[in-house]
Amino acid sequence: MMSMEEHAKEFNLHFKQLFLNKENGSTETSAYNPWLCSYDVKNGSNGSNLSADCLMFHDNLLQALLDDTRSYTPSPAHRFFTYITPVIAVFGVVGNSVSLMVFLSKNMRKLSASMYLIALAISDIMSLVFYVLPEWLKHGEPLLSGYSWPPLLQQNGVCQSVLYLQYIARFLSSWFLVFFTIERFIGVCFPLRRKDLCDPRSASRVILGAVVVASAGCVFKPVLSGSFPTISGAMMCTSDSHHQYLSFILDSIFGVIITFIPFILITILNVFIIRKLVLRNKRNRKIRVITTESIIRLEFTFILLAMSICFVALNLPYFAVWCRRYWKIRQMLNMHMMSPTTLQHHDDNIGDLDNTLHVTRTIFYINYCINFFLYSVTGAYFRKELKHLFCKGDQNIRLSYAHRYSAYTTKPHSQTSRQTSLL
Repeated sequence: MMSMEEHAKEFNLHFKQLFLNKENGSTETSAYNPWLCSYDVKNGSNGSNLSADCLMFHDNLLQALLDDTRSYTPSPAHRFFTYITPVIAVFGVVGNSVSLMVFLSKNMRKLSASMYLIALAISDIMSLVFYVLPEWLKHGEPLLSGYSWPPLLQQNGVCQSVLYLQYIARFLSSWFLVFFTIERFIGVCFPLRRKDLCDPRSASRVILGAVVVASAGCVFKPVLSGSFPTISGAMMCTSDSHHQYLSFILDSIFGVIITFIPFILITILNVFIIRKLVLRNKRNRKIRVITTESIIRLEFTFILLAMSICFVALNLPYFAVWCRRYWKIRQMLNMHMMSPTTLQHHDDNIGDLDNTLHVTRTIFYINYCINFFLYSVTGAYFRKELKHLFCKGDQNIRLSYAHRYSAYTTKPHSQTSRQTSLL
């Protein structure tokens, strides 16, 4: 995906080839004015309306398009993307690394839900390293350094490898959240089946299966991409021009798979989870039975609800703007069917969408760094284990916590079966 500056340069260069006669060195563009102004006539407009104002308008349009002296002025949205994205990347890598250590601790890794959150933390780190960072180096860092496109990322081999890893990471980040939702749905709505379906071994099999599916399903991206020269002569990692339409279709399907389908599944399952929790809360007020296990699993459910809301809020705006922008660019490929007014309108729209895309893309990146903060806010046991992680000297607190946590794992089956049915 090209940045606003790259789009502006490429747009001008395309029009230079259309309107400048390079064979005889002529720079006359007036010969094209009849075609430019005759578009409305061919489409049924009154020819008497084609006045000198039309020719003057098109002369001004072409002069603007062919002017090399105009410099790109970064928009506030572009600057927002440039300065905020590195902060997101740093906090994301650190936060997910800490979350990974917490869920790998002895007390937390016993739960199947922790397995999914461990996998989610790893996939989020991969997304930050192989997706967010390269995108910032491509679209944001040039604004700071004045140089465009890091050469290493544009080389064949590196280009395809980075694309492949970032597609796998993005797929897994979305679907690990779906699997975590399914695990909580079974635990809340079908507690008697939880021990059979929601154990760490089952979670490991699901995670491994997701990695295999992602690895096989994302092969299309490196196959249909490569490093190709632009009109200006610079190399750019992008889709193969011979397969642009196929790449667009597959990218759109991929976007639906990692955004729209997870959104639908997460929303539906969360509705059932919330409904079950409301009914259970009314029942628990009467019987007043609360266990340590139920508290921990309830916290995982609250974590899930917070993550689900953030997933929808952070993903959908970027996906919608990306689809609209890509479709506008596809329409501009048929510029021989457009009047200059329509063409300029499309270019202005793409510029506006670029600004919107910079903002929504930055907001979307927050999805890869926010989980640590959600865990810290909604999970008391996560906070306690986090404290133990950095305060290992407090052995009394750790032993007390370990005893409370392991209490439900050592109780007789007849006792725990009654209590775990509550959640």
